[in-house]
Amino acid sequence: MNRKVLGVIIAVGIILGGLIIFNLVTKGCSFGLRSGSMDTSASALLNQAKELLAKGDLSGARNIYLKLISDFTNSSEVMNWQKKAEELNIKLLFSPIVTPKSVLYEIKPGDTLTKIARQFKTTLELVKKSNNLTGAIIPGRKIKVWNAPFSILVDKSHNTLTLKSEEEVLKTYVVSTGKNNCTPVGNFKITTKLLNPTWFKKGENVISPADPKNALGTRWLGIDLPGYGIHGTIEPQNLGKQITEGCIRMSNADVEELFIIVPTGTEVTIVD
Repeated sequence: MNRKVLGVIIAVGIILGGLIIFNLVTKGCSFGLRSGSMDTSASALLNQAKELLAKGDLSGARNIYLKLISDFTNSSEVMNWQKKAEELNIKLLFSPIVTPKSVLYEIKPGDTLTKIARQFKTTLELVKKSNNLTGAIIPGRKIKVWNAPFSILVDKSHNTLTLKSEEEVLKTYVVSTGKNNCTPVGNFKITTKLLNPTWFKKGENVISPADPKNALGTRWLGIDLPGYGIHGTIEPQNLGKQITEGCIRMSNADVEELFIIVPTGTEVTIVD
């Protein structure tokens, strides 16, 4: 082959090879920039959430965490962001900040907190806690009152209890359900609420609230199926398992929180 022609072929090969390498490097850099941009966006949102929290904007910070969950669904941090969002949901619920699911109510002469709670189908405990009320109420004062219905979903396959307001998930709790899948499924309602319940254990003597053997813990929320309910526990290490006689167990801290929030009449759905 003519040396000149061979030289041209080699030169063209070098040029093409260089173009291919350049193209690959450029694409690689481009991919790196896109990945870095995504990380930067998440970091920017997290910084924004921290700034909003520092200003006391709980609702704004909660919305940022929800955006993070929505925009970065494949991130390993999604569960942590979900936990942060749920923590803020409860803080908002227990704060005097008025949200779309609450109203600002002006106390009238003759009002009592019990009467106000009954009027809005909420709990006395929630009205008091969200307004930091410890003494007598004063006519003319404006207080926050939650006026959207709550509901509870218990999923036996995951041993979770999800608290909702309308269709919005407020918080998910780890619970224990019945051994051998014996917790009944269906739609129920909370009918009774008891502080420091006495345990009427079948076949045994009555077990008082002060007895360390009282398996009901610090709160009882009975449903309209005799003998069944949601309660605390003396065995928090067994949460997340199917281990009860059919009731739904929560940690005492969690059931005390739920007790404040949900009124009698709250719908409870239990699924396999």
